[in-house]
Amino acid sequence: METLTLNPAHGARGTVKLPGSKSISNRTLLLAALARGTTDIKELLASDDTARMLEALQALGVELTQTGTDDWRVEGVDGHFPVKQADLFLGNAGTAFRPLTAALALSGGHYTLSGVARMHERPIGDLVDALRQAGADVGYLGNEGFPPLEIRPGTIAGDKVSVRGNVSSQFLTALLMALPLTGRSITIGVVGELISKPYIEITLKLMARFGVDVRRDGWQAFTLPAGSFYTSPGTLYVEGDASSASYFLAAGAIGKGPVRVEGVGRDSIQGDVRFAEALAAMGAKITVGENWIESSAEGRLRALDLDCNHIPDAAMTLAVAALFADGTTTLRNIASWRVKETDRIAAMATELRKVGAAVEEGADYIRVTPPAALIPDATIDTYDDHRMAMCFSLVALGGVPVTINDPGCVAKTFPDYFERYGTIVG
Repeated sequence: METLTLNPAHGARGTVKLPGSKSISNRTLLLAALARGTTDIKELLASDDTARMLEALQALGVELTQTGTDDWRVEGVDGHFPVKQADLFLGNAGTAFRPLTAALALSGGHYTLSGVARMHERPIGDLVDALRQAGADVGYLGNEGFPPLEIRPGTIAGDKVSVRGNVSSQFLTALLMALPLTGRSITIGVVGELISKPYIEITLKLMARFGVDVRRDGWQAFTLPAGSFYTSPGTLYVEGDASSASYFLAAGAIGKGPVRVEGVGRDSIQGDVRFAEALAAMGAKITVGENWIESSAEGRLRALDLDCNHIPDAAMTLAVAALFADGTTTLRNIASWRVKETDRIAAMATELRKVGAAVEEGADYIRVTPPAALIPDATIDTYDDHRMAMCFSLVALGGVPVTINDPGCVAKTFPDYFERYGTIVG
C-alpha cells in the first residue's frame, strides 16, 4: 500500500485557492445535462466523483466538451437522455449515484447502476421506496435496500411521495432534482427529522438558477410546480469546496496562521462555510470576505460541545482539531457519518486513539479528550475515505511525524491536497 509520511510541523500560514465544490459540481453537471440549452460550467472540480458523473452523462448521450482545464460545455438534452439502455459504474460517488438513480427512474429507459463494494453497502432503500411511490420501476440486483440497481420504464402517476429525512439528505436532493422531469405537480413529504439541511439549500438554489423554483413548507414538504423544466443559465461558476476549506482553516487555527482560503466567503451557498463559526467558538480568529475566509489563533484552542447536523462533513475536521483543545470536545447529531464512504464514527475513534486521544463513540456522537502529548509516528488508516486522509494530516501540526496510508484516496475530491497542504505548513 502507498504511504505518505508528513514531517513534524510547528506552524501554518499562507493562502490556498480551493478546488471546486463536489456538491455543486455534480449537481450542476446533472442539471445542465437535463436543461434546455447549452451551459458553460467554469471551475468544475476535477476529481474521481466528478469523473464518474461525466462518464455516466456521456454514456447516456449527453454531449460534453472540455473548454479549459476546469471548464466544461454541456449540451442539454431537455429532460430526455438519448441513450435508453446503459450499464453505469459510479464508483463510490454518492453525489452521482443518488441523483442519477432518480433521474433515470423517470426517464423511460432500462439501466443498471453499480459502484465499488462500499457503495453497495450504502443504503438507498428510502430513495427507491419514494421513486416507486411515483410509479418508477426500480429493483435490487443484490441486497434489498442497497445498490446495485436495475431501472426499467415505469408508469409515473400520483401527486405525492414521501421520503425519510434522517439517513441521507441526498435522497431528498435526488427527488427534488428529478421530479421536474415528470412535468407534474408533485409534493415531497419528509418523514421525521431532515438531516444536513444546508445541502438541501444548495440543491434548491441551483435548481432556481436553472429556472425551477420549489415551493416549500419549512423542511417538511416541497412542491414541484406543474410544467416545470430546466433552462440553462448560460454560464455558471462553481464555488470553491467549503468542506475542503475546513482542513486549511483548521490548520490556521492549530498552527497560529494566518491561513486564507480563496473560493468561498460571505456569499457562499454551501452550509459548510459555517465550519468557520465552530472554529471561532474554539477560540480562533476568523475573518470573512466576499470570496475568502481567513483563520488564525493564539494559544490553545477551546473544547466545545456542538450539534453538527448543519456541517456533517466538515465536522470530521473538528474531531481532529479537538486534539489541540483544552478539554473534552463532543460532536453530536452525526449519525450520518455511519453511512458515508466508511463508518466515519468508528474510523475516527480508532485513528484518534492511535495518536493518544481518549475517545467515546455513540450511535450519533463522538467525544474526544486530547492526550497530554501526541503519540509520534502513528500510522493512520484511511478506509478509502478522502476525508480521513485530509483530516489526519493536521496531526503533524502537533510537532510529530504522522504516516497516512493510501494518501491517493484524496483523489475523490481533492487530488493535489497534500501538495497544497505542504505550501502552508512548516
